Amino acid sequence: MNKLSLHQPIASRPSWVLLGTEPWRAAGEYVSHRMQRALNEPAGGGDGHPVIVIPGLASDGNSVAPLVAHCRAMGFVAMDWGRGFNTGPGQDIDSWLQALAAELCENLRGAVNADGKPVAPTLIGWSLGGIYAREIAKLPGMRVRQVITIGTPFNGHVEQTHAGWLYKLLNGKSPALQQAEQQRLKRPPPVPTTSIYSRSDGVVAWQACRHDEQGIRVQDVEVEGSHLGMAWNPAVLRVVADRLMQPQRGWRRYRHQTLDASG
Repeated sequence: MNKLSLHQPIASRPSWVLLGTEPWRAAGEYVSHRMQRALNEPAGGGDGHPVIVIPGLASDGNSVAPLVAHCRAMGFVAMDWGRGFNTGPGQDIDSWLQALAAELCENLRGAVNADGKPVAPTLIGWSLGGIYAREIAKLPGMRVRQVITIGTPFNGHVEQTHAGWLYKLLNGKSPALQQAEQQRLKRPPPVPTTSIYSRSDGVVAWQACRHDEQGIRVQDVEVEGSHLGMAWNPAVLRVVADRLMQPQRGWRRYRHQTLDASG
């Protein structure tokens, strides 16, 4: 396997300017999304396999509803994670992930192929939700078709995000990871994995959203946009659409790695 080394120096969290303009940039991306949707509905043609979208910290199914709707319009059985607001994992992270995986499997109980066998879902996670998606796909016996993360800082430290204070507000403690846990999060799942990130992300450092190495089934794709608007950013939706249309046993890397959010 040919691999491209992408080792990055430890980066600081995004500037306060990027963070402060997040709401306005996200609003502009939503307007762009609605305008494009009015002019051109997403083409169908999807194979109907299940797609589960996991929201980020302090967000719920409403925040990823445009992404879910986009996937459904393409012909996939899309849904959010069904747990309401994402307040972060519990004290025992492994048990918490096991319980979440069991719930997702239960939600997919009726999803079978023509032979009556369970259909493996695509897991899409936004921000912290992407951490969940990646770790669930690593669980023994868990059948996952592919993982797509959006603005997910799996390869960094708490100091590289502006979300630490929010996590502490929701949980009463700061998010702290041991070195072994950080190494675990960096390791990609054993399925095709795409990380979508933006250098203009105002919440997490873009460097933390990239893999140290990329291979045949691991790819980082850059877009232009905010963090808060990624669930409806037109460029993100195009990449997601392309990834979902990949054959189950014929996944290929995305061909264009730099896109803007304008159209």
